[in-house]
Amino acid sequence: MTATTDGSTGATIPPRAAAASDTDSTDPLAAGVPEAAERAAARATEFLLARQDPEGWWKGDLETNVTMDAEDLLLRQFLGIRDDATTRAAALFIRGEQREDGAWATFYGGPGDLSATVEAYVALRLAGDAPDAPHMARASAWVRERGGIASARVFTRIWLALFGWWKWEDLPELPPELIWFPTWFPLNIYDFGCWARQTIVPLTIVSAKRPVRPAPFTLDELHTDPANPNPPKPLAPLASWDGAFERLDRVVHRLRKAVPRRVRRAAMNAAARWIVERQENDGCWGGIQPPAVYSVIALHLMGYDLQHPVMRAGLESLDRFAVWREDGSRMIEACQSPVWDTCLAVIALADAGLSADHPQLLKAADWMLAEEIRRPGDWSVKRPELPPGGWAFEFHNDNYPDIDDTAEVALALRRVRHPQPDRVDGAIARAVRWNFGMQSKNGAWGAFDVDNTSPFPNRLPFCDFGEVIDPPSADVTAHVVEMMAAEGLAHDPRTRRGITWLLAEQEADGSWFGRWGVNYVYGTGSVVPALTAAGLPVSHPAIRRAVHWLQQAQNDDGGWGEDLRSYKYAREWSGRGDSTASQTAWALMALLAAGERDSEAVERGVRWLADTQRDDGSWDEPHFTGTGFPWDFSINYHLYRQVFPLTALGRYLHGDPFGKAHLAARRGVRATAGGS
Repeated sequence: MTATTDGSTGATIPPRAAAASDTDSTDPLAAGVPEAAERAAARATEFLLARQDPEGWWKGDLETNVTMDAEDLLLRQFLGIRDDATTRAAALFIRGEQREDGAWATFYGGPGDLSATVEAYVALRLAGDAPDAPHMARASAWVRERGGIASARVFTRIWLALFGWWKWEDLPELPPELIWFPTWFPLNIYDFGCWARQTIVPLTIVSAKRPVRPAPFTLDELHTDPANPNPPKPLAPLASWDGAFERLDRVVHRLRKAVPRRVRRAAMNAAARWIVERQENDGCWGGIQPPAVYSVIALHLMGYDLQHPVMRAGLESLDRFAVWREDGSRMIEACQSPVWDTCLAVIALADAGLSADHPQLLKAADWMLAEEIRRPGDWSVKRPELPPGGWAFEFHNDNYPDIDDTAEVALALRRVRHPQPDRVDGAIARAVRWNFGMQSKNGAWGAFDVDNTSPFPNRLPFCDFGEVIDPPSADVTAHVVEMMAAEGLAHDPRTRRGITWLLAEQEADGSWFGRWGVNYVYGTGSVVPALTAAGLPVSHPAIRRAVHWLQQAQNDDGGWGEDLRSYKYAREWSGRGDSTASQTAWALMALLAAGERDSEAVERGVRWLADTQRDDGSWDEPHFTGTGFPWDFSINYHLYRQVFPLTALGRYLHGDPFGKAHLAARRGVRATAGGS
């Protein structure tokens, strides 16, 4: 079987394996698979236990792309605090990520990305790299061949406008008066997903102020024509959404001078208050680097000096996003994932057979319980009467707990035999109530908000940087359904609505789309265990279609993989890619839940995990299997390669972690946790 080439991208598409048999394997390779799985699980357990923080949490590096590092340097240049040591370390990392053709990609093995390349190039110019150096000349030529700076995303051109490398007049307008739009009005800030909302509010101040710092050099080499850096482009047809919003942007530009100064100043002050009120205890905003960067810039423009407590805490929080590597380079994380990593680690260790009262699981449970969020956040704008209860993704993000983390933390806590069961029961009861209360009207769940499905935000000329709304997704909904099933609530009408939605969302080929992980393998690996936990028989047609798709998607080497190109070219890339540890584990988790433990596909997948494990008990996974924005922003969670394979191996060896005995013991939960 040979590989093919994707004509749209030029990338090599790995061949699919022949479908595995539904019957028990007679392949001699299957001999010794349980023993190999036992050894691999034992080594992986030891590796994971050794990496727990003394406080009880786990956190792997969260790797994205070099725009984080470039924008960190640009921020420091803008504020006048860039130092040589930080610049050298950042430049070392950025240079190491450059492709041979001179460009930078946004994920491992991916195609060059114009905006990432422009930002990386500018950062290296700040670091002193000469424009005629071979690596820089290759980069600038690559940029010019693709339209130059004028073809880069709006965010990139905003950064350049801060130094006069681009005209503010040639950027979409973001009026700060947006802060006053009521929640029923189109394009109010709560129409945007929380990550976009936290970014847009500070950028309205930046857009209104239009600051320009002296540029330390020119960027003529990044224009196709330096004398005409922004050639006019035809507008989209008036009858289209894009055309309508492009014309609306022109109107807003003309109205800029008509807004009374007093009104604009009041709007900017309201936006600044909104920002300050949402600063977390650690100084960050939402635990995410981009909103923190723009919030610092906005407040600085509003007169906050760098020694102001708000600014000082904000800058200190950004320093905590830096990962210093052994070679002296410095990588910036877009976010940190301790709650997510910890609950997944607990699930993995428990499912692999670690005692439910093991001291390290108890320490992790105590840490997670202490991280429970007990106050309202921005989600309460849509659900003002809903009592709080849940968990966020990060160390400090009380304003934005998320539904996915809340579900997985509850599943993790149920695996621990805590000496204070009432404490655990109370936290999970609040989580169940909150997650039920955050159900969208179609019966499914988004990540942070309820019914965040407005069609307008993604149409704005400004919003070309990725997904800016938070509609329900199959993976989040599946995790909530799995949590409710574990709590004895599989037959609750609200859970059944979620199940009905999931069944309707199945793709024609039997897979499910993965919003927060790559991609159809992640979606299918999330949904099948949830549906079977909720009582769907493994003979159900939806389960059999999913099994068939996974068997068809298995690689010749026995593993599974899916390239991020599947978000853009689904027909060519769905379920296709180099085998990875995390994606192989997701496929195995689905097949095991579907009753396929003794199938050839499962045995080959388990064998692949055992054979590719490193001597220290870990797996190597340079590929990006996490998703921030489908296609536009990709993530390599460095702990995924560890927790998911261990979970899959544990379930292969020990079966369903929430079998009938567990559910029978949880019958009493329904009365205390099921109310909304």
